[in-house]
Amino acid sequence: MNRMRQPDATSMIVRVALPLPLPQTFDYLPGSGVAQPGCRVRVPFGHSRKVGVVLEASSQADIAIERLKPVEALLDAEPLFDAGLLADLRRAADYWCGAIGDVVFGALPLGLREGRAPPEFAEECWQATPAGRTACDARTRRGASAALLDVLGDTTWTANELDSLLPGWRAASRRLASAGLIERTHPTRDPPRVRDGATPILTDEQADALATLLSAGEGFRPCLLQGVTGSGKTEIYLRLTERAIAAGKQALWLVPEIGLVPQALRRLRARFDARIAVLHSNLAEGDRARAWLDARSGDAAIVLGTRSAVFAPLPRAGLIVVDEEHDASYKQQEGFRYHARDFALMRAQSLGVPVVLGSATPSLETLANVDAGRYTRVTLRSRVHARPPSPVHVLDLRGLQLAHGLSPALLDALDACIARGEQALVFKNRRGYAPVLMCHACGWHAACPRCEKPLTLYRGRRQLLCHHCGHGERTPETCPNCHASALIPQGQGTERLEEALVSRYPNVPVLRVDRDSTRRRDAFAKVLDKLADGKPAILVGTQMLAKGHDLPSLTTVAIVGVDEGLHSADFHAGERLAQLIVQVAGRAGRADKPGEVWLQTHEPDHPLLATLLKGGHAAATALLLGERLASELPPFAHLALLRAESRQRDALDGFMASARGALASIQRLQPQPARIRIHGPVAAPMPLRAGRHRVQLLLESTQRAPLRQALATWLPHLHALPQPRGLRWSIDVDPVDLY
Repeated sequence: MNRMRQPDATSMIVRVALPLPLPQTFDYLPGSGVAQPGCRVRVPFGHSRKVGVVLEASSQADIAIERLKPVEALLDAEPLFDAGLLADLRRAADYWCGAIGDVVFGALPLGLREGRAPPEFAEECWQATPAGRTACDARTRRGASAALLDVLGDTTWTANELDSLLPGWRAASRRLASAGLIERTHPTRDPPRVRDGATPILTDEQADALATLLSAGEGFRPCLLQGVTGSGKTEIYLRLTERAIAAGKQALWLVPEIGLVPQALRRLRARFDARIAVLHSNLAEGDRARAWLDARSGDAAIVLGTRSAVFAPLPRAGLIVVDEEHDASYKQQEGFRYHARDFALMRAQSLGVPVVLGSATPSLETLANVDAGRYTRVTLRSRVHARPPSPVHVLDLRGLQLAHGLSPALLDALDACIARGEQALVFKNRRGYAPVLMCHACGWHAACPRCEKPLTLYRGRRQLLCHHCGHGERTPETCPNCHASALIPQGQGTERLEEALVSRYPNVPVLRVDRDSTRRRDAFAKVLDKLADGKPAILVGTQMLAKGHDLPSLTTVAIVGVDEGLHSADFHAGERLAQLIVQVAGRAGRADKPGEVWLQTHEPDHPLLATLLKGGHAAATALLLGERLASELPPFAHLALLRAESRQRDALDGFMASARGALASIQRLQPQPARIRIHGPVAAPMPLRAGRHRVQLLLESTQRAPLRQALATWLPHLHALPQPRGLRWSIDVDPVDLY
C-alpha cells in the first residue's frame, strides 16, 4: 500500500499499538489532546473501543488521511513509558518476532492495561508497636500472628513487601492491630541509605572480585560473576547496589522464581533503608501497579522481581543484576517468547549501565560470550565459611534391591544424618506418587486420552493426572482392559518418596516441596520456617529446592533419578542435568557443619557424569561446548522454531507446507552464504497435547544476521497465509525447549 504524504503539521497522525496478536501499529488522528509517545489512549477499533499506547507521531499515514479516525480520549497526562523503554520494547518485538501491541501491553501490570487513569496510591506501611515487640520476644502469639510479628521485628515494611514475604498476612494484621500490637504508619521519604552495622566484612576473594567489578568503571559492561554455591555472590550484588544507591540511582534485581523473592527481599531490607518495589505474578494487581509506578517515578531505589520485572521503568538506572542467570525460567514459554536475561542485557546496553549475571553453573551461551571476549568473568572459587565442597558419593544401582527407589547405602546415610540431629534433602524432579499406573496381568497402563502420554498417579487423592494438559480422572479399582485387580504403580514421584520416608522415620518431620504441595501462596515460606530451628528433618522436593535457598542445618543431599536426563532427545538435557546436580549438591554443608552428597544412578560410567564428578562443572561444560561446536548447535549456531497446533491434522499440514514453501522462496532469493538450514515440518517430540496435533519447523544458521533477515521477511508471509479455524502458531527465537 502506498504511503500517503501529509506535509501539513495540522494533519500529524499518531501510531498506536493495540493489544492484538498482529504485527502492525494503527494510525489515528490525534484528537483534541497532545498524545505523547508512551501515553495510553482510547481509540475506536471496528465496532468497539480499545485502549492503546502511542508509539510515535508522524506526518505520514498508511492510508488516506480522510479515512483515519481520531483518538477519542487521552488517558495519561504524562507518558507511562519513556522513549528508551519504548525503543527497547520495539527492539525486543523485532528480535523475538512478537506482536508489538502484545509486547507493549505485556510490559504493563494488568491494572494499567485498562482505560482508567493511573491510580493515586497512598502507600501502606506497617510496624510493630512496643507492645508488639514485647509479645514477639515473649512468644505469646502463635501461627500467622507470630509469623507477622517475626517479620516486622524492628523494621517498617510496605504492604507490597509483606505480600511477598508472608502471603495471607492481612488476616493476622487485623487481629494484631485490634490488640494494639502493630500499627499502620506513613512511609518515610528520607534518602535511601545503608543500615548501621549491616555490612559484613568481605573475604579476600570477595574483596578482589568487587574491586575487579568496580575497576571497569561506569557504562554498559556485562559481567559474569561465577561463584560456587555459598561463595557469597549475593554480598557482591549488595555492595554494587550500595554503590548505585549512593550515586542516586536505581538497581534492578531479577531472580528466576517467586520462591526466591522473600529471601532476596529480606537481604535487601536488612541492608538498606530504602523503598523496594517488588514485582511478580503472585501479587494482587493493585500492588503490582503500585510497585510499577514506584519504579517509574524513581521513588523505588530497588526493583526486585521475577522474569516480568525486567520491563519495569528505570528513570535513574544504575545497575541490573540477573541472579541464577542460567535458569530456564527466565525464558517465557507462552505468548511473547522473550528471554528475560537477554532482554536485561538489551536494557543495560541502552541505559548505559553495568549488568551482572550471577551463577554457580553458567549457561553455555554465557560461557561462549566470555570466551569470545564479550563478557568479563569474575570467579569466586571458595565458600565464605571456608568449608570445602561436599564430597559426592556415587551409588551404582545396578543389581541392587531398592526400597521405593532408595538404595540401602542411601538409607544408611539418611539414618546417620538424622542420628546426628541434622537435616537431609532427598531430591526427585518428578511430582506425584508414580509416573505410571500399570496392570501386571495384561500390561495396560493409564494414558491421557488427549495427549496419549501416561497419567501420573496421585495416590493420596486417588486421582490420575496428566502433567501436560491437566486432564484428570479417578483411579480405577480394576484394570479397564482385563478387569484384573493387579494395578501396580511404576516408578517413584515425590509423593511416594514422602510416604516411604514417613514410614521409616515416624518421629521426624518429612516435608514435601513441589508444585502440588505449595499451591497456597504461603506454603513454601511455611516449610522453610519449619526448618529454621535446625532440628532434624527430611525435605523431599523437586527443582524448587535446587537453587538459592540457604539452609544452615542441611548436611545430607540425596539425588535420585538422574538417569532420565542422560538420554533425552533435547540437546539442552546434558547441560541442565550438570547444572541441576551442582546446584542441588550445593545445598549441603553451607554453614559450619560438613556436608555430603549421594547420587544414585544406573550409569556411573556415563561420560557426562564421569567428567562432572572428576573435573567439576568446568570440565563438564568444556565437554558439552565441544559437542555443541562439533554439532553446530547453540551457542555456535542460532535457532528459530515455528510451532503450530490444531485439532484438524489436514489443516495443520496444509498450513505448515505453505509456510515451508514461503520460506523456501525467500531462501532462493538469498546469496548462498546467507542461506539457512530448514528442518521439517515434522511432528513435535510430543505430537499430541490436549487433543491438538503439534507440528514444528526448525530454522538453523551459524550466523545470526541471515536468520534474523529471513525471519523478518518470512513473518509477513506467515500472517498472510490462510488461517484455518482453531489453528495456532508461534515463532520461538532462541528456543530453550524443543519439546
